[in-house]
Amino acid sequence: MAEKKIGGFARYLSIWVAVCIALGVVIGVFFPVVPKILEKFEYAKVSIPVAILIWLMIYPMMLKVDFKSIVNAGKKPKGLIITLVVNWLIKPFTMYLIASFFLKVVFKTLIPDLIATEYLAGAVLLGAAPCTAMVFVWSYLSDGDPGYTVVQVAINDLIILFAFAPIVAFLLGVSDVHIPMDTLFFSVILFVVIPLAAGFITRTILLKNHTKEWFENIFCKKFDGITEAGLLLTLVIIFSFQGETILAKPLAIVLIAVPLIIQTYFIFFLGFGWSKLWKVPYAVAAPSGMIGASNFFELAVAVSISLFGLSSGATLTTVVGVLVEVPVMLSLVKIARASRDR
Repeated sequence: MAEKKIGGFARYLSIWVAVCIALGVVIGVFFPVVPKILEKFEYAKVSIPVAILIWLMIYPMMLKVDFKSIVNAGKKPKGLIITLVVNWLIKPFTMYLIASFFLKVVFKTLIPDLIATEYLAGAVLLGAAPCTAMVFVWSYLSDGDPGYTVVQVAINDLIILFAFAPIVAFLLGVSDVHIPMDTLFFSVILFVVIPLAAGFITRTILLKNHTKEWFENIFCKKFDGITEAGLLLTLVIIFSFQGETILAKPLAIVLIAVPLIIQTYFIFFLGFGWSKLWKVPYAVAAPSGMIGASNFFELAVAVSISLFGLSSGATLTTVVGVLVEVPVMLSLVKIARASRDR
């Protein structure tokens, strides 16, 4: 079986993130005037520069969502049922339980309770946002059914519109984290509804005058560099606010990563194992496991900044999610491919 290749940016995403962490920390420590200036550009607790950069990340993803493909979902319902149950009835709650156990119990002597609560809030935001972008890469690398992956992404995007905010509000309420509900819903509208609608409108208009091949292989490709630049610049801004925290507590990143990694492996094996029990074809089972294991970290980062601010522990947690995602997901791709015959 030919080994598929991942693009250079995606393959080295964790390295790029590490570089951005270093650059952001340097800016925050040696050029503190930069984050102070950026603080002035806010509206309704939302950083305008970061909002623009996140739109540049999310909009191209929404262009790839083909909602017409949803009509084919009924032909292979098992994989879709597994994805939806794992993503929305299991994953947010296991993330909360696993993160709570490690951050508030196992690491109790290493993390102050108030800071642990902030880290937990970031983990909840990651757990409530199933992947809608990088899952296309993981599905491709694991020989998943691309058409079915599109269906899963499209349906999950629709569910995010209605389920993300209530789940986050419930779990953060359980954690005794006060969140302004108006800001939470405003964030969902800003970072999900608007980009999703813009992507749908753009796709609909362009497909009336061009072929699907032109749209996917020429038009969408124009956004590749913009999306990547948006992600990296967002990380630099975030860590310019986190600089002193990182230098004072470098161990925090390692401690945060532990529950996130455990949750990722747990969710993958839950979905993949369930697929085996239900005798779901491998090409459907692989993306079913991948979409739950991966996270829509762009949304999690955006909402965290809106709710808690650029310098919060919650935002730091969502960025650590970006840092660990690629190496962990690549290991799951290898596991999936190695077990395809079983």
